[in-house]
Amino acid sequence: MKKYQQIELKESQLEDLVRIGADLIEDGMKYVDHQKITDKGRMDVLMVDSGKAIVVAELKINEDDNMLFQGLDYYDYVSTNIEAFARIYKEFGIDPMTSIRLMLIAPSFSQALINRCKWIDANISLFMFKCIKCMGSEEIVPVFSEISIPALPAPIEEKYTIQDRVQYIKSSDVRNILGSLIADLPNWKKDKILIEPIKYSISVRVSGKVFMYLSPRRDKFLVETYNPEGKWVNYSVNSSEDLNELIGIMKENMEKKSK
Repeated sequence: MKKYQQIELKESQLEDLVRIGADLIEDGMKYVDHQKITDKGRMDVLMVDSGKAIVVAELKINEDDNMLFQGLDYYDYVSTNIEAFARIYKEFGIDPMTSIRLMLIAPSFSQALINRCKWIDANISLFMFKCIKCMGSEEIVPVFSEISIPALPAPIEEKYTIQDRVQYIKSSDVRNILGSLIADLPNWKKDKILIEPIKYSISVRVSGKVFMYLSPRRDKFLVETYNPEGKWVNYSVNSSEDLNELIGIMKENMEKKSK
């Protein structure tokens, strides 16, 4: 067996090794471009995989948690301009309808970065690398190994009720104000008002159309609806006086949506 030594690299050297040996990272991977100028800075490397998905690769020669945020900036830029990239690099047959990939390549990753990746809704791959040189040879050989990202924990199955939403408010006075409003809403338009609890709010519809949300907070609730200028805003309600000032706006929006 040949003796070898592990060697340190400059980032430009790592880029060259990725460019030359993209298929060592993953079968069918092809180098496309490097140091592409964007409004976020210069992307390290662009590649395309065997499924014709464009791959944004961020490279570091040291462990660096910030590379995830840098990579996401480039991922966002490419996602926004994917059709332009497909045209510019048409010889690679990039499929703009295929999910873009973000690939982070570094000698190691912190557990914090790995954990952050599992919560990000993007197609992320983590590859660790080391570079070796056999005794008696000047050739540098990169060795890549993929690190798995833990799966998200199973979501808790939540069932929402209006009572739960109202009880989120800790002020009994404000709870009573919201409870009274909810009890009165069906009288605003008989048989046409639907009040439905959702994850963080209470949706209020008329004839199937949402005209406001009631969003509980610990010390108040928000009425989210259109203001007189037609802009979607939220109004804070801490008292009966606050609510009375909004009743006209709420009913006006209800009438507009019921037409």
